[in-house]
Amino acid sequence: MAAETLLRGRVLRFVSEPKAPDDHGSYLFDEDGGVLIKDGKVKACGAFASLRVTAPDATLIDHRPHLILPGFIDTHLHFVQMQVIASWGAQLLDWLNNYTFPAETEFSDPAHGARIADAFFDEMLRHGTTTPVAYCSSHPQSAEAYFTAAAARNMRVIGGKVMMDRNAPPALCDTAQRGHDETEALVARWHGKGRAEVAITPRFAITSTPEQLEAAGALARAHPTCPVQTHLSENHDEISSTLGLYPKAKDYLDIYHSYGLLGPRSLMGHSIHLSPREMGVMAETGAVAVFCPTSNLFLGSGLYNEAGLAEAGVRRAIATDIGGGTNYSMLRTLDEGYKVLALRGQKLTALKAFYWITLGNARALGLEDKIGTLAPGSEADITVLNPAATPAMALRHARVETLAEELFLLQVLGDDRAVVETYAAGVARKPG
Repeated sequence: MAAETLLRGRVLRFVSEPKAPDDHGSYLFDEDGGVLIKDGKVKACGAFASLRVTAPDATLIDHRPHLILPGFIDTHLHFVQMQVIASWGAQLLDWLNNYTFPAETEFSDPAHGARIADAFFDEMLRHGTTTPVAYCSSHPQSAEAYFTAAAARNMRVIGGKVMMDRNAPPALCDTAQRGHDETEALVARWHGKGRAEVAITPRFAITSTPEQLEAAGALARAHPTCPVQTHLSENHDEISSTLGLYPKAKDYLDIYHSYGLLGPRSLMGHSIHLSPREMGVMAETGAVAVFCPTSNLFLGSGLYNEAGLAEAGVRRAIATDIGGGTNYSMLRTLDEGYKVLALRGQKLTALKAFYWITLGNARALGLEDKIGTLAPGSEADITVLNPAATPAMALRHARVETLAEELFLLQVLGDDRAVVETYAAGVARKPG
């Protein structure tokens, strides 16, 4: 009989999207709770005393007084951009040409890809992220490195080889046919194997010809369980350049729609400058708008309209967007997201924030049956947080009176130092 592990602590998990700062019905919280783990999955979750009675021989790991939550989920980032994070002074298109594309050419070397992939997953786990959704480079070997490193840590991941056949250095360009074939080979090798999913990944319309977007649409039709990820309406110059390349399109989103790339598992990175028509189409197709606050601020791209998208019925997610994003931490991302929305006259409550990076992002990915919940039968991806991890946090924590205040403290002051442990499929994985 396989051994069981029982984590003890203050256990929080969400059941619905919070609609108010004090929406107590949106979550379950056990002040003295437990998570019982067996074979990499959650066997039970609830009051510690009850779980201990049912599993007296389980190995006990006592995390009190820390918070135990589902592992964080990051829905948009570029693992191949680790070495361009914190590159100074450019907006989107210049930043890509000056920093990103030169760095990505190095991923033709499998050894380089393997080294960066190992560093990437160490950072994910150090910051409490158990599921990243990543863009690799246009080289299929970069995706091999990504999925191999994830499998070694038994992490649930989504990733894809970038498809791009124009407006980039020749060393980064594939062709419509090669991009299709290399993606299809990755699907055959990795999709649904272990805890991996392959995303169909045309970088964005500027770097794909109509023929390549047609090939991406063919992949989406042939492999309907594969997510689709791309970029949409991040920057005004980007939008103008895109429409110049596709003059018959009604708007930016219409390009992707016309090639069959919109659906419930389509992740549209940024989605800042959307027209009412575009919001309506996203709501109709179920496509997801992915909020990337630190990169939007860093590159001066614009302010995401969470309330407007919600009112239009658009599904939403949140992400770091490394390396245009400036921090690997979902906690730091929530802090900057709060500020972006405040500039919009909107507020990100603490409950909504932690829902977003757990169950909310799981729902955006269509994976809420597997991650983001701590429900029995779900995968035991877990993050343990200490809201008094630093002297400044401890000083503030002494005045905390409610769970929402504690979460907001973590949201504003937390980072990787607040992450006590990260479990992937029930195994402690945070690097030392």
